Amino acid sequence: MPETLPLAPQLSYAIPTFDTDALLVEIGLMLEWYLPDRGAEPTEKVRTEFITMWRDLLSKPAASGKTWVLRDFHSPNLIWLGERSDIARVGIIDFQDAVLGPPAYDLVSLLQDARVDVPEQLELALLTRYIKARRASDDSFDPAEFAELYAVMSAQRNTRLLGTFARLNRRDGKPQYLRHQPRIWTYLTRSLAHPVLSHAREWYLANVPPPVA
Repeated sequence: MPETLPLAPQLSYAIPTFDTDALLVEIGLMLEWYLPDRGAEPTEKVRTEFITMWRDLLSKPAASGKTWVLRDFHSPNLIWLGERSDIARVGIIDFQDAVLGPPAYDLVSLLQDARVDVPEQLELALLTRYIKARRASDDSFDPAEFAELYAVMSAQRNTRLLGTFARLNRRDGKPQYLRHQPRIWTYLTRSLAHPVLSHAREWYLANVPPPVA
């Protein structure tokens, strides 16, 4: 996908990169909002461990190929346009924050929808379908490597969402978002089961309390 888009004659827009620092800012919402909301004020040691652990985990996505990432590629932003045909039937809104980042990110957004329960069996079936399509179009595509990136991006995104929804409740007076936290926790638990996240799984078990059911 192009990294620069023409907007008007002699005017173009360079899509920003969704780099490690940007991803770390996102997951920092867990330290600032989710943990205090659950009565677990993080110490300086906990903060340092968290950032160090995540900077290491995000080194793989940072080194992987980049594509357009809409960041909110999920059901509320997808519109069915039945009068069209094929893929054009899927309309997309809320793409103004598009960045260049890991291909796995938007796939996680879709297959682990924050607002709709996606059964694990359905998630795995759709993930398999995606991997088969990528393999068919790209001989260099590595399914095992992509599965690792998918797990890391899942853990990153769901960590961020726990913090985001806690902030929406505490700062913005929107408690309705808290009902999504148990679903987010389920997705996070799924991703932490991947071997590449074994250290992170132990850290979360020791330091992150689950949301109120």
